[in-house]
Amino acid sequence: MKSNRSHFLITAGGTREYIDPVRFITNASSGKMGFALANAALKSGHKVTLITTAKNPQFKIKNSKLKIEEVVSADEMFEAVKKHFKKCDCLIMAAAVSDYTPIKKSKIKIKKSNTDLTIKLKPTPDILKWAGKNKKRNQIVSGFALEDKNLRKNAEKKLKDKNLDMIIANTPLAIGSENTEVQIKITDGKWIKMQSAGKTAIAGQIIHLMENLCSQSRK
Repeated sequence: MKSNRSHFLITAGGTREYIDPVRFITNASSGKMGFALANAALKSGHKVTLITTAKNPQFKIKNSKLKIEEVVSADEMFEAVKKHFKKCDCLIMAAAVSDYTPIKKSKIKIKKSNTDLTIKLKPTPDILKWAGKNKKRNQIVSGFALEDKNLRKNAEKKLKDKNLDMIIANTPLAIGSENTEVQIKITDGKWIKMQSAGKTAIAGQIIHLMENLCSQSRK
């Protein structure tokens, strides 16, 4: 009998894009949802590889099925995802990856002066788009879309443009909070609205949806 347990690859936290050795560009992501997803997947008996920029002192699960890889920047997260992607059944990109990074990082701390400072930025790798393009048959790829307007329209565009199997849309209110409200769309499915609840509860429902997608892909 074939096992219905899967290998989940999950990302968490906001990346840091360093300007100089002490300053960086980042966002307010706490990584709570990524950790909640990893916890929910483990509780369901799945193997989990968690790639994270955040440290969670409360996440002290001693589980042989859990592997944690810590990264800092968008480039490092991209390399880690590429390294583990081939062996995973499901990818959930819950991390808030910076869209831009400085073209040039100063090797020494930039001194304050009375003149304006211009920092040139370049786009970071689109990790989710890469995964959607390179996924194999039976691999499920999902991501988050944080939108401050036109939530469903923008999230659905991301779902299609990046060849995802599922998109989880939320608003800036979710950042750093204990509770969250999400709307989920599976390719060719209807929108599912999950009312505000703790991230642990929402994560359990997301893992359940991913399990169903995995089961369907194996038929």
